[in-house]
Order: sequence, then structure tokens, then C-alpha cells
Amino acid sequence: MNKKRSALMLLVGLALAGCSAQQGGGASATATGTPAAAATQSAQLQKNALGDGLYEMALTPDGRALYVASAQGFKDVQGGAIYKLDPATLKVLGITHTDLKNFGVAMDPQGKTLYVTNSLDGGVSALDIASGKITGRLLFSERNDKGFPYGAREILWHDGQLFIGGVADPGVIWVVDAKTLKLKKRINNAGKWVTGLHYSAQTQRLYAANGGGEILVINPRSYAIEQRWQPLGEKPALLLNLAEDKQGGRLFVTDNSKAKTTLVLDIRSGKLIKQLDNGDSLAVKYNPQRQELYLTQRESGKLLILDAHSYATKRSVSLPPHPNSLLLSADGQTLYVTVKQAFNKDGSTQGPDSIVRVPLNQ
Repeated sequence: MNKKRSALMLLVGLALAGCSAQQGGGASATATGTPAAAATQSAQLQKNALGDGLYEMALTPDGRALYVASAQGFKDVQGGAIYKLDPATLKVLGITHTDLKNFGVAMDPQGKTLYVTNSLDGGVSALDIASGKITGRLLFSERNDKGFPYGAREILWHDGQLFIGGVADPGVIWVVDAKTLKLKKRINNAGKWVTGLHYSAQTQRLYAANGGGEILVINPRSYAIEQRWQPLGEKPALLLNLAEDKQGGRLFVTDNSKAKTTLVLDIRSGKLIKQLDNGDSLAVKYNPQRQELYLTQRESGKLLILDAHSYATKRSVSLPPHPNSLLLSADGQTLYVTVKQAFNKDGSTQGPDSIVRVPLNQ
């Protein structure tokens, strides 16, 4: 693996997935109660060992297709892939092989285009859903002091625009026209390593997490950074992913590696409401239909299902070795999880990454 790829993998991998060397076997479920109850839960899970380098997922608006971004392997493997799956069975319906590696994803509201970030090359590509072909691409010009592209990590579609976080120090948020893939604006001075992005229809603001422990509050019309929250003060924090409770006005923020916690903030003021002591937290989703909060824990290899009011753990699902990204179905009754394998010293993985379907109403 060349030095460019190795360095960017380390930086983008830290933002996407945290750091861990834990190992484990297949998907299983654990819960308080009898062994028979745990076995029943395990049987309800569906799993597909899909391939190397799985990251984020997106469902089409009609719920008929599930897309998974794949970087494929990082050792002697060029390019990546985008998988199209049946959401009910996880059967592969199609594969688009790409010349660049794929990480973050965003679907347009019409379900016509899937946008994927090409983190190692500092760009974004557009996949036409109808044809399964890459129809457009934009590579950003920024380079760090070693000549590497800024890692294009998280991506968010809003009002015909793509907001893409740049993993650099200082970081940047690129604003791209979703139709033309033309760069419209750079939001500079976004702190160290822009990681998570979230748009709130309630506040009409964009929220960006970064590796310096900040949450940036951004006006998506003027592109101005209006507030910079530092919820843990001067304590070290590498804030990652974001989720919102629209009715309750709460913003959930994870930290997988520094503070190893989940923060609950007032979405309007940034005030710290609660700091959860569940340990390392990577991906986060809030489910208004079931009043639940979902967290992946990369180090412990678990998916936690919490009561969103009391924050008590309702269920712990063992998904070793490294549960990564989360996706919630529109009806709030199904959760999808990508589960990553550990890396060997030479950059190869210890097996294919998997996608797991977790029914929530059983």
C-alpha cells in the first residue's frame, strides 16, 4: 500500500470508523433473560457477508432498494463498488464497479441519483439509479502540506445542494450544486476534521461536528458559521455523528475515541442536557416512531438500543467485530448495520464486511 493511500486511510478511517483492533465472529444477539430468548433474537437477524470496505447506506424513497457504498480492499485493489440490495432479503440486485473508492452516501429526495464521496481522492461522484452508471464527478483542488487531497467524508443533500465535509486541519465544507456537480462555495475555517453533518428543518440550520470537539451551527443560505459550540469545553473530544429528536429539540452527538460518549444537546442553544456513559459511540440514529436511540460501539462490537426518554439500554445486540454505519427504514421498524472486519498489518482485512438487517418490531 503506497504512502498516499496509507496516510489518507488513517485520517479518513479515523473520522468514519474510529480506531480498534478487536476481533470476533459472526452476528449474534444478546439480551437479559434466558439463553433461549437470546437465540430467538439471533435468529431474527439477517446477514450478508457482502465484500470488503463497506461504509454508508441509503434507501430509495419507495423503500424498494438499498444501496451500500464500498471502498473494496485497500491492498492491491483499485477502485470500489456500489451494491444494490433487496432491503427485505439483503439479496444482491446489482453492482456498479467504480474506478474510485466509495465511503459516504446521500440520496436525492426523488430517488433518481445517489451521491457518494470518494474520500481518498477528495471528490464526489453521482450514480444514476435507473442505469446504475456513474454520470458525474467533482474532484476538489485542496491539498494538505504533504500533497494529499482533503478527505471528502460525510455528505448531505439539502435544497438542491450537496454539503460535503472535508477531513483536514483546518477543515472545510464544500457546497456543490447537486444537478451540475459544480462547486458553489467553500465554508472555510470549519475546525479540525469535519466529520458529521446534519440539517434540521426545525431550526433551518446545518450542524457540523469536528475533531476539535466543536459543533458548528451554519446558515445554509448565507453559508455563514453563526455559532461554534464546544459542549465538553476544553476536554479532548473527537465528535463524529449527529441525529435529531425533532419533537424534543435534542441533538445527539457521538464520540468514539476521545471522550467515548454520546452527548445530548439542546439543538437551539447547544446546552449539554445529558452525557451518556455507555462508552464508545460511533453511528447514531433516533427513531421517533419507537422513541428509541441506536448506537454502534466499534470497540465492544455492539449495537445498543436505548429508551430515548430514560436513556436506559433496552437491548444490546452483539455484532462483532466492528459495527459501523446505521440506516433506519422510513417506517422506523427496520435497522440496517454495516459490520466491518479488522485490518491486518499489510492493509488487508480478516474477511469480508457484512450488512445486517435488524427487525425492531419482533
